[in-house]
Amino acid sequence: MPDIRHQLQIGAAPAAIFPLVASASGFAQWWAADSRDVIGGGPTVELGFFNRTTVYRLRPQTLVTLSHSAWYCESGQEWKGTLLEFLLAREPNGTLLRFIHSGWQEETDYFVSCNTVWGELLFRLKSAAEGHPRGPLFLADSLAD
Repeated sequence: MPDIRHQLQIGAAPAAIFPLVASASGFAQWWAADSRDVIGGGPTVELGFFNRTTVYRLRPQTLVTLSHSAWYCESGQEWKGTLLEFLLAREPNGTLLRFIHSGWQEETDYFVSCNTVWGELLFRLKSAAEGHPRGPLFLADSLAD
């Protein structure tokens, strides 16, 4: 099974990054404007895209403050059953973020597209953590400029 893997140096401490990868309100700052906690669904988060024509439901698997945030995707044609992991390692000049999106069934055109999109998303995460937010890539109904 193929995985998406990215690594990025961020000029901020893990304490500034972790909230951005561990909650709906954090995801809304760099990933999807339509990010919400599911009421009555346990600690589940939904991310809506393009007026909720696509919704990814994420359930936390690991939330270790300042070092590891992992989310299991419960919905989506190709995302269902995948795992998103954000691993944070403190370094002298900030944090090394390692990102892994694993559990893909096969390397489809959509997988390749997602790999590219994750690159842009992680740079938006970096900007938010470093105090220069660009906002989420996915607005409620469209992509940001």
